Amino acid sequence: MKVIFIIAGIAAILSIWLIMDYKLGRKKHLAGLKEKDYPLRKSNIQLFSNGNPLFSDMFAEIRSAKQHIHILFYIVKNDQFSKDFFSLLKQKAKEGVEVKLLLDWVGSNKVKRSMVKDLIANGAHFSFCQVPRPPFLFYSFQERNHRKITVIDGKIGYLGGFNIGKEYIDQDPKLSPWRDYHLKILGEGVRDLQEEFLLDWQQATDSKEMHHEKYYPPLFQGDSEHQLKPTEGVFLEEIYSEILGRAKRAVVIGTPYFIPSDRIFELLRSLLRKKIQITVIVPFHSDHPLVKEASFKYFRILIQEGAKIYQYQKGFYHAKFILIDDEILDIGTANFDKRSFFLNHEMNCYIYDKKCIKQMRKELEQDLENCLPLTLQDLNKPNPWRDLKERVAALVSTFL
Repeated sequence: MKVIFIIAGIAAILSIWLIMDYKLGRKKHLAGLKEKDYPLRKSNIQLFSNGNPLFSDMFAEIRSAKQHIHILFYIVKNDQFSKDFFSLLKQKAKEGVEVKLLLDWVGSNKVKRSMVKDLIANGAHFSFCQVPRPPFLFYSFQERNHRKITVIDGKIGYLGGFNIGKEYIDQDPKLSPWRDYHLKILGEGVRDLQEEFLLDWQQATDSKEMHHEKYYPPLFQGDSEHQLKPTEGVFLEEIYSEILGRAKRAVVIGTPYFIPSDRIFELLRSLLRKKIQITVIVPFHSDHPLVKEASFKYFRILIQEGAKIYQYQKGFYHAKFILIDDEILDIGTANFDKRSFFLNHEMNCYIYDKKCIKQMRKELEQDLENCLPLTLQDLNKPNPWRDLKERVAALVSTFL
């Protein structure tokens, strides 16, 4: 009995510490944060939906770099594709090109020290970002940099959902083919990607180089109007509320994890009451425990109220987009979940160009061809194991 009381006491102390750590850590995180709005830009935008052509294009541009290569990824692994990525950056550094590689400390935890040391020994600059620090260890462990930004010579930019690992180029049998969306940006919008990368680099390294003119060459105006918006574990909920509030006919959401905040969920329900069509595409197969079950309580209500929910069957669906009335297209790094709303550092691109949106609509048609509808009958079939996972998921949904 004494042992039970000791264990219960330790559990209570740990729970209180975690709660206080999270609340105080978030308070510190939010102190002084201001929403950042980059201006409307015009660039030429290319949409990729498969990792092989994306990385073929990106690596070719890296090989052609003459001045600087700035890359931020959430995930880089220790597989052959990741090693090839490191080798390419090492080669460019040896050629005298400035290479800065910034990786999230948690997401890229599989990167070996030897890989980093070799990169640095050949002249590249490297840092992890969002390294957990006291006094709020639990909160800082949860606050991740989920952005994926690549900028080459200050003139070529990439942003989207792909990371570096074999699954992203269809070499993981469990998750292949991998369906995702990533943008290549040429034109004046690259300046904002460059600035955001250098801000993150400065925060991680205390570097004071971000305003150096060599990083901001003259850029042309392209054809596609767009706006880049970074978020820091705050502001995304407000941005989504604003753009979803503009909907008059239809909203399509693609996301690997559908765990909306209360505010966003109620907004979706209000759109359904206005007879606005809502379509959600999610994966059938999951890449993380509990995220699929965490979405079911929302889907039961949305389906009852008229929404259409589809599960992608052909591999893994990692897309991150919102399409509103074929007039606003949001593609970026943020998932439609509480972690992206309240913890992660994200960056999204809001596109207003009809040509880009038309291309996205074609991709969506292909997505839907590879989906099956999710029904209330599916969700309500007796399944004790699923019910247990739903209950657990509800308790930890912010951190999934």
